[in-house]
Amino acid sequence: MDLLGALEKQASGQQGPETPTCSRKGCTAPAQWRILWNNPKIHDPQRRKAWLGCDEHRQWLEDFLRARLFWRSTEPMAAGSS
Repeated sequence: MDLLGALEKQASGQQGPETPTCSRKGCTAPAQWRILWNNPKIHDPQRRKAWLGCDEHRQWLEDFLRARLFWRSTEPMAAGSS
């Protein structure tokens, strides 16, 4: 899933996919997790950006963000959220 493209569609009022998919490149699995992060060098401390993760890639996405000190929290996807 092209997360940036999906966010641009949301901002323009276009509908995104009915079932959100994992943000890991090449993965088309349904998202089970919201991995919240921010880059403290460019984002306000309260701002949270979100990557979506499936069970298989959740840890990989978290590790990627933790290595850069960007990871803030991980939450389960709410039923019906997109």
